[in-house]
Amino acid sequence: MTFPAFTSSQGEPRSRGEELGSHRRAAIAANLAGYTDLFRVAGATPAQVRAWGEQALDRSAAWAPRLADEVAGIASGAGLEPWQVAVVNARTEILAALHATGEGECSTSVVLPGPGLPPRTVQTWDWHDHLRDAPMLWEFEPSPGHVVRTFTESGALAKIGVNSAGLGVHFNILRHDADTAEIGVPVHLIARRILDEAATVEEAAGIARSATVSASTVITAVTAGGAGAIEISPAGVAVIPPDPGGVLLHCNHFLDPALAEGERHATERPGTYARLRHLRDHAGELSGDDLTKRALALLSHGPDDAPVCAHPDPAQPIDQRWETLATIGLDVRAGRLRVHQGGPCQVTEATWQTF
Repeated sequence: MTFPAFTSSQGEPRSRGEELGSHRRAAIAANLAGYTDLFRVAGATPAQVRAWGEQALDRSAAWAPRLADEVAGIASGAGLEPWQVAVVNARTEILAALHATGEGECSTSVVLPGPGLPPRTVQTWDWHDHLRDAPMLWEFEPSPGHVVRTFTESGALAKIGVNSAGLGVHFNILRHDADTAEIGVPVHLIARRILDEAATVEEAAGIARSATVSASTVITAVTAGGAGAIEISPAGVAVIPPDPGGVLLHCNHFLDPALAEGERHATERPGTYARLRHLRDHAGELSGDDLTKRALALLSHGPDDAPVCAHPDPAQPIDQRWETLATIGLDVRAGRLRVHQGGPCQVTEATWQTF
């Protein structure tokens, strides 16, 4: 099983978006429908969702006009309104506005093994099982000679990815008391702009600090020589460095002491602490050069163990059904992703898709 992949041939944002929207028209519409169902179950009205989408589009246009043009292009190609594609890109912000929570979510490991050795990274990507067909792989050139490859959702501008400047990003959601329904710049667009423009952790953090956000997330930036978990919240931005051994682990709670004072996700769904303990207990295996072994080090199922590898309970409503939909490693030196469709319990040497 592999994720669908698309390589853009267009260089300008609007035309690149139209090309993608046309090629992935059915998948983008299905993804929008899936999120519409999710927001409805979480308590949103159609009028609220539209207003939030329009607000996200306005905030995006003010912060990154070219990315807003690309969103409009995707909408044109897919036969949708721009606000509808903005809703897909702002799903984190809309869920924060609805105070939505869940037990699942992602676990990220980055290890810098030493001078001359490539970073060893791996993460699980957990999301709602009714959206398991949303992911895709996308390659494009936001500027001549600068290649970006990203694992994202159909219609979303980016998520986890790498660029040809030697920088990659992992992605985990966070929740903070400062999160608000006054929709800000979507965090998925922050990840996209980092991939488009940054070559260092410092540049990535600067891009994050330039955005006014309404929802929280952590974007872990990694290069051949460094890494930093960029915790983003309406309360501020903080960068968590690797420990003295080069290990940088993150789940779904804030690690910066000041931002942690407003932590919300972990107080409501404390499984994130158990997942981080599991990663720390397996830091040795997560330091190895074999991606399959790193992925298997994440293998842990709740309820008796840390729920790193998530499987949905069909008896729950859709907003509480979580599944590990992908396991992903970054090769920042080669500018490529290695992606497995599903959780660590299904990984073998043969299941990796290289992109």
